[in-house]
Amino acid sequence: MGKKTVMILATGGTIAGSGKAGRGVGYKVATLTAESLIESVPQIQDLANIKAEQLFNLGSDNITQDELLQLANRVNELEKDDSIDGIVITHGTDTMEENSYFLNLVCDVRKPVVFTGSMRPATAISADGPLNLYQSILVATHDDAVDKPVMCVMSDTILDSRTFFKTSTFSVETMKSAGLGHLGIIRDQEVIFTSKGDKSIHTSKSEFRIDGVKKLPKVSVVYFHIDADVKNLEFALENSDGVVVAGAGEGSFSRFWREVIDNTKKPVVISSRTASGTISEESLLSKNSIATQFLNPQKAAVLLRVALINNLKRSNEDIDRIFRTY
Repeated sequence: MGKKTVMILATGGTIAGSGKAGRGVGYKVATLTAESLIESVPQIQDLANIKAEQLFNLGSDNITQDELLQLANRVNELEKDDSIDGIVITHGTDTMEENSYFLNLVCDVRKPVVFTGSMRPATAISADGPLNLYQSILVATHDDAVDKPVMCVMSDTILDSRTFFKTSTFSVETMKSAGLGHLGIIRDQEVIFTSKGDKSIHTSKSEFRIDGVKKLPKVSVVYFHIDADVKNLEFALENSDGVVVAGAGEGSFSRFWREVIDNTKKPVVISSRTASGTISEESLLSKNSIATQFLNPQKAAVLLRVALINNLKRSNEDIDRIFRTY
């Protein structure tokens, strides 16, 4: 059989960044094009037939819902293109965990979809982008990658978009799964899948779709800390379609916050500002709220936003079902 064909969708980020030779800080993100990335790793041409598109070229902190919908819609289009076998998305690491999870929820795909990026710009000593791109192509062409969740491939590791998050401001091994393991590993040219993923509901099996969607619901994350001003919570509820509370410990907050949550008609999802663990129903301080299970605040915001697409009046009971399922 001939080589498979992989489409690289370039969106910017550090993997497309450049700066002073040898330095890993003080660089400018999103300066290199998709073609430049491909030219920097000529070995990927041995792995697959490579195609590339520059969807946009931004640091991932500057990606808005417009670019996110553009990316998701393009992935859906490529699923229908019989000439494409897998999709690799080069992306900044800062918001990769959120945007990959969004695609995992709304894209009707069975083909492998792999996010990758880097912690060091192309001009740094020992830049990590070339290896990450190479390994992403390996995964995107692997037969066992079909029907997997949307993945992240960085530093020899294959991660599930639902569970991974960024843990370090500088380490190349920044992407981790919160105590839930990874999907697999890559060693040289061998891809080894060790897990099917912790959830079976994703991509082609998901109930969520974005056909015709032009605008996403607004969801805010409010961070609780000692003596946190309740007016911040009130403002978020007034100006958002739903709110995620990043509570202390197992989703805790003050009695002043509880009074506001008890009386709101907006959906409030309780997460934790800690790096791991779960939020149980029994630990909820207000019955007028929803437990995020183990999703961190930023991922919980993605799921709540998706849950409210075309249904801003969705009940707390149904939102609770969604958080238990996805």
